[in-house]
Amino acid sequence: MLSILIVDDEQPIVDVCKLYLQNDGYRVYTASNGEEAMHVVHNHAIDFIIIDVMMPKMNGYEFIESLQNQGLDIPFLFLTALNQEKDTLYGLTLGADDYMTKPFSPRELVFRIKNIIKRSQKSKPRVAFLNEGELYLNREERVAKLYGETLDLTNKEFDLLWFLAQEKHRVIPKSELLKEVWGYEYYEDANTVNVHIHHLREKIASKAGQEPIFIKTVWGLGYQFKREGE
Repeated sequence: MLSILIVDDEQPIVDVCKLYLQNDGYRVYTASNGEEAMHVVHNHAIDFIIIDVMMPKMNGYEFIESLQNQGLDIPFLFLTALNQEKDTLYGLTLGADDYMTKPFSPRELVFRIKNIIKRSQKSKPRVAFLNEGELYLNREERVAKLYGETLDLTNKEFDLLWFLAQEKHRVIPKSELLKEVWGYEYYEDANTVNVHIHHLREKIASKAGQEPIFIKTVWGLGYQFKREGE
């Protein structure tokens, strides 16, 4: 089940969006401003964001800019009363996948979101192997090699390393790792990720010598695949 975050300080808007999205099979989280939304993103695996612009504490533009500065790449749509061309163009300049103005059709909103998610999934084709400098990963054969030497990884360690390497340089929240690698829908067992990262680092360090490949901890956010010097 895909998870969608609605960020809007108008409760009636939130309620109607939530109703239509839940009826279409989505899990829905809500926030009334950018600060609350950031907390949700850091604690849950969010697949899509619907966000207003004019909100207290942290507006929609500020939230998206902060999200991008943290390396979090989540598809999003602006849903706002700002209907001038300059507003639309600025929202799209920030990377919005779509821009809708109020009043709006909830049915149209759901269809637009479905199309965006479908395009997003198509743009990430399944690949069989990754070659990151000294690290070679073969997904079909589930083989991991560092400097030509095989890493003895468990299935979950391989899946974790594969996902991190595939999303190179992006900071990935623990909640997303739990969802993608373990299939958990809720942020309920972060220690599972921490333990596997620890074991993975030990196995990499045993082969890496003086030029280790790092899985970097970004405190308060998650983990990032990043080699030394990059």
